[in-house]
Amino acid sequence: MATSRRVSRVAELIKREVSQMLLNGIKDDRVGTGMVSVTDVDVSGDLQHAKIYVSIYGTEEAKAETMAGLKSATGYVRSELGARVRLRRTPEVVFIEDRSIERGSKVLSLLNQLELQRKPENLPENGENEQEEG
Repeated sequence: MATSRRVSRVAELIKREVSQMLLNGIKDDRVGTGMVSVTDVDVSGDLQHAKIYVSIYGTEEAKAETMAGLKSATGYVRSELGARVRLRRTPEVVFIEDRSIERGSKVLSLLNQLELQRKPENLPENGENEQEEG
């Protein structure tokens, strides 16, 4: 088992390298249909498995197409990682769609709606000034 410090360093290295591959290396046209970014990489303690979380911006069709392209490119990504990252064994790679950014923006919009609904209730009545001099 690798130390937690080493696991996190390997995860960051994989995140950086896969991000570079998304920009330049992967030639599959399906990967370019949605805007893709690597949000996180989860590496197992024995450095044998890597879950790569990607956030995809676009329509549902574009997201599905991009995920299909990424799944078909896993062999290429793994072989490139093996060449770029110096490890005894290159980890198995799995791409997982990360929808946390979408959920976060929905929560923010709901909070903004609640704030707009509450503002009229909290306004001072009859032109009263909240900072009255006493």
